[in-house]
Amino acid sequence: MSKRLNYAAAAPGALQAQLGVHAYLESSNLPKTLQELIFLRVSQINGCAYCLDMHSKALREDGEGQQRLDCVAGWREAHGLFSAREQAALAWAEALTRIADTRQVPDAIYEAVKAEFSDRDLVDLTLAVCSINSWNRIAVGFAAAPKPDAASAQAAAA
Repeated sequence: MSKRLNYAAAAPGALQAQLGVHAYLESSNLPKTLQELIFLRVSQINGCAYCLDMHSKALREDGEGQQRLDCVAGWREAHGLFSAREQAALAWAEALTRIADTRQVPDAIYEAVKAEFSDRDLVDLTLAVCSINSWNRIAVGFAAAPKPDAASAQAAAA
C-alpha cells in the first residue's frame, strides 16, 4: 500500500474514521463531480500523486472531459470551462488548503462561496476540503504512490 508504512494495517480504526467522513460526503447534496474537482485541485496543491491519480481517474470514469481536467490547476484563467459555483468552490478549497500560510480566508472568497451554496452545503464543502487535505497528508507522509499503468511504466523505462 505504501513505501513507508501500511497505515491501514497499523491503525485500522483511523482508516475507518476517514472512510466514515467519505461515506458522509457521498450522502451529501454536493455533486460527485464537484467533490472530485475539489479533491483533484487540493491534491495538486499538496503534491499528492496518489490522490491525483485516483481523482483524475474517477473524474474520467464519471465522464468528465479531458480539457477541464487539464485546466483545473489554472481554473481562474480557464474562462468558460468552470461554472460560477465550481469557481467559488475551487477558490474556497484553495483558501482553506493554504490557510497555514495565509492565516485567513478573504471575505471576497467567503462571500462568493456563500452566494453559491446553502449553509449546510458550505459546511459539507468545507468538510470535503478538510477530508482531502487529511488524505493527502496520509498518502504523502507514508509515501503512497500510484501504480504505473503499462504506458507509464514503459515511458519511465525508456
